[in-house]
Amino acid sequence: MIKSKKFIILILLAVVVLFGVVKSVSTYNVLSKSQQQVNLALAEVETQYQRRYDLIPNLVNTIKAQSNFEQKTLTDVINARAQATSVKLNVEDLTEEKLAQLQQAQNGLSQALSRLLMVTENYPTLQTNESFLSFQAQLEGIENRVAFARSEYNKYVLAFNTDLKTFPNNIFGRLLGFKVIPYFQSVNGAQNAPVVDFGN
Repeated sequence: MIKSKKFIILILLAVVVLFGVVKSVSTYNVLSKSQQQVNLALAEVETQYQRRYDLIPNLVNTIKAQSNFEQKTLTDVINARAQATSVKLNVEDLTEEKLAQLQQAQNGLSQALSRLLMVTENYPTLQTNESFLSFQAQLEGIENRVAFARSEYNKYVLAFNTDLKTFPNNIFGRLLGFKVIPYFQSVNGAQNAPVVDFGN
């Protein structure tokens, strides 16, 4: 009788341990797959940023051909590009601070490019320059692809974080070293539409 109770307890303990091992493996596989989707989405964001980085030198050179163009505006764009390219990310050690640093650098570059394009409106010869118009159209397309890539990244982060925070994955996931991944945030002021004033 005592031996059968010990045997039953041993069997139950083995079942619990087996369940823990199976659930750990299952959780690891689900979270690893989900994390790889986040990695891929982040790589796509970085690819779109790289397209923008690659376009900037040619855009600046086209504008420099305008002999009396404002040098400070060009210098601001070049410096913002250098700042933006210096921030590198990796999903395994991605923190809110690192993502905020990347977003700040990218927002600085976007603002510098916006100022550059506004200043170019004062140069009619640039507005008719085919190279400049082509770069401007490419830049607009890249900005749209960046927005889409960031949205896709956030979609995969939502799926990963939901998997990680769901019971019992929240227990096994943390034990296996998985952490919540931060989202891209909207730019300050993006919730307000820009005011357009035609001098009325």
